[in-house]
Amino acid sequence: MALERIKALVRGSLDIKRLEKNGFVHGKNLNTQHGVIIDPGHCWLIECGDNVTLAPYVHILAHDASTKIPLGYTKIGKVTIGNNVFIGAGTTVLPGVTIGDNIVVGSMSLVSRDLHSGGVYAGNPCMKIMDYSEFTEKHRNKMKESPVFDDSYIIGEITDEKRIEMKKMLEKTFILNFDKAAS
Repeated sequence: MALERIKALVRGSLDIKRLEKNGFVHGKNLNTQHGVIIDPGHCWLIECGDNVTLAPYVHILAHDASTKIPLGYTKIGKVTIGNNVFIGAGTTVLPGVTIGDNIVVGSMSLVSRDLHSGGVYAGNPCMKIMDYSEFTEKHRNKMKESPVFDDSYIIGEITDEKRIEMKKMLEKTFILNFDKAAS
């Protein structure tokens, strides 16, 4: 058991089983990337719904020790993350926050207040940029004119031929997108 914990620390990955044992609750399809931190000292105050992705270096905190020295106590608050949520790389979620359903949070955001369902949010502090439906429709249309790659292009599955193919397809797309932006 201790060896698995050490391996997880070295790899920069979460020990989800340990967090679950300590009260962390999550639904189906929790996807945590490298360097994610789910407040280990207060993980029982954090809940995630179904289909949640935490991109690299996301920090979810249920405590804030900024008041410990001056007041003798630490601020503590529950964090609830709904269903179908993507939280971008380097984002910090502060204690006491509820993130609704069908939400995308952009990279490097600071989530310091509740995010209502059906939105795309980003920034410091995190603010709504557009509706989730607008975001999905925009990207659905973009996918019609851009290359789309299936699971055979994922690390561990991808062949050298597919790597070369992907690079070529994305070079053409970049040039096309660059030309469109310039005109």
